[in-house]
Amino acid sequence: MALKVDCYGHLTDAEAWSAEVARALACQVAINLGADHWRVLAAVRDFHRDTGVAPSMRPLVKLVRERVGPELGSSIALMRLFPPDKMRGGSARLVALIAGLPVPENCL
Repeated sequence: MALKVDCYGHLTDAEAWSAEVARALACQVAINLGADHWRVLAAVRDFHRDTGVAPSMRPLVKLVRERVGPELGSSIALMRLFPPDKMRGGSARLVALIAGLPVPENCL
């Protein structure tokens, strides 16, 4: 599967995203997607569809707390699901990467 990505590895077209693409992107950063991952990804993709924004960490925590629930709506819970990576950046950036969204502001 040939995907068009930017210089940071993020999809250039969010519409090219699918569950298969998400699994491939997650595999690149050694994340095996489970039910909680999918809940976060769905919330972030819905938010992006509605606002055009890929949230950075603080807005991401608030978004997940409101749309998914308090059990995942903390920076600690999100860092467990999407561990920061030296090559790819922090948890918010990994969520955006796997969700097929651009790099969030303040995450470069």
